Amino acid sequence: MCGIIGILGQSDVAGRLLEGLRRLEYRGYDSAGIATDHDGLIDRRRAAGKLDNLAKVLADQPLPGTTGIAHTRWATHGAPTEDNAHPHATDHVALVHNGIIENFKPLREELQARGRVFNSQTDTEVVAHLVSEQVEQGADPVAAVRGVLKRLHGAFALAILFREFPDMLIGARLGSPLVVGYGDGETYLGSDALALAPLTQRICYLEEGDWVVITRESTTIYDRDDQPVERPIVISGAIDLAISKGNHRHFMLKEIYEQPVVVAQTLRAYLRRLDGEVALPTENFDLAAVKRVTIVACGTSYYAGLVAKYWFEQFARVPVDIDFASEFRYREPVLEPGGLALFISQSGETADTLAALRHARLGGQTIAVVVNVPTSTMAREADLLLSTHAGPEIGVASTKAFTCQLAVLAAFAANLARAKGRLTRDEERRIVRHLSEAPAALAAALAYDEAIEAMAPLVAVARDVLYLGRGVDYPLALEGALKLKEISYIHAEAYAAGEMKHGPIALIDDSVPVIVIAPSGPLFDKTVSNMQEVQARGGRVILISDYDGIQAAGDDCLATITMPKVHPLIAPLVYAVPVQLLAYHVAVAKGTDVDQPRNLAKSVTVE
Repeated sequence: MCGIIGILGQSDVAGRLLEGLRRLEYRGYDSAGIATDHDGLIDRRRAAGKLDNLAKVLADQPLPGTTGIAHTRWATHGAPTEDNAHPHATDHVALVHNGIIENFKPLREELQARGRVFNSQTDTEVVAHLVSEQVEQGADPVAAVRGVLKRLHGAFALAILFREFPDMLIGARLGSPLVVGYGDGETYLGSDALALAPLTQRICYLEEGDWVVITRESTTIYDRDDQPVERPIVISGAIDLAISKGNHRHFMLKEIYEQPVVVAQTLRAYLRRLDGEVALPTENFDLAAVKRVTIVACGTSYYAGLVAKYWFEQFARVPVDIDFASEFRYREPVLEPGGLALFISQSGETADTLAALRHARLGGQTIAVVVNVPTSTMAREADLLLSTHAGPEIGVASTKAFTCQLAVLAAFAANLARAKGRLTRDEERRIVRHLSEAPAALAAALAYDEAIEAMAPLVAVARDVLYLGRGVDYPLALEGALKLKEISYIHAEAYAAGEMKHGPIALIDDSVPVIVIAPSGPLFDKTVSNMQEVQARGGRVILISDYDGIQAAGDDCLATITMPKVHPLIAPLVYAVPVQLLAYHVAVAKGTDVDQPRNLAKSVTVE
């Protein structure tokens, strides 16, 4: 959500700023803009909608200047219009902002009472006026920003440009990430390392409460107490996000097809296949002391956590609580001594998950995180880092990050079970063997892509769709419904299959497709019984199962999707593929924006 890039350069920067914004498109946005400082003026170009609209504006009205800032905005305060697009500017300053200024309303009223005129509905413009007011009263930029930061409540990353100081940028972060990049005679600001990847690999992560002053001669970082501090310069390892779709129509489809490879890459870090052992990437962590696990996540990551809850309790016999990150703090959870709090996030920057992590830390919990960005804020604040190796995920709807999270969580559950004395050596070897089979099973599941595409029109005409599953297939049903909602805009809900008769079965009629996830196994007969209850009431069922399951129960179905027969441990990874592909092909059939669905952002950095 929202992307920032700033360049203190040696030549005109507008073109590179626009390309930087294109690398940030994956985060989700609905307007964009650029501001530069040239010839004693701050000049801006902004546009609502996609970056192509901004590119057209720049083509008609070129923007010179060697110092500039740019932004992709995901609307919070105010509609996604050109007036509300960043950068916001006064005669003296321009700035871009990720996050939310929670106390913007009293600050705005205070400024309006002093005669300041606002041109947008955003919370961000308040900061521009506060800084500008200080500059107009004679403060230098450093003093102005130092004073204003103390007045802001909420979460923010800021990049600020000053008309009278064309060789300076000031950045600040509180609850929203910001990095400094060091180039050859140039310096950069970015909302993440990926934003700066083509410009430099030498970066510095600002810590919570830090702010930074960048000039042609120096870079000075201050902490939240305004004391100069040193932050290490590291090699980011981030790759240039100018990634092609290859032979695929959308990034989402490309990323679905990458799953066999990235799951294999992820498992390599957690399995010793020759020894038949599961191993964490650290040896200094006492899992045997863990008395309870609290899992916290959002969206797709939450559903990965639901699967993990089954695994942790079945294999390790450790009790597990699970919460949405946005609710965790507000129910005042009981955090017992000896507890492990496990946070799952693709980006490692999700605002409410990060806030929950810090709440758990204050509650005396040991912190473990599953993230796809090992340099993220959550990764840096964890006691135990469990990295996925999915690579950059451009499609807003998560696919390969989800299956990599499941792979890590399965390995972690086995590790916890072994530490608790619940896993024999033979059982551990079998788990390693089954997990090692997951990449090939994922590849086999992809072979049914054309068949799934052929049945997509059966779902695309529906207004409502239901998903059913039992056990670990219930979280898969939830994930399938979420994927369909996200990218096709069809209303979809998921239920534990046995709960249908307790109310939701009233929704069944011949206009509502019901997608049933039921691999053959110990829960198959019960799930099929629930499926038959649906069919008896005119429901049109699409059954996702293996060959044995399809043969046993598929005769009266509207359609079937046959998956390879796999061990129950890896079934959640494999059955993620058909629900992803079905959502994808339905969205394509409906003509929606698959990679950047409306109203959604990849990295949610506000609560």
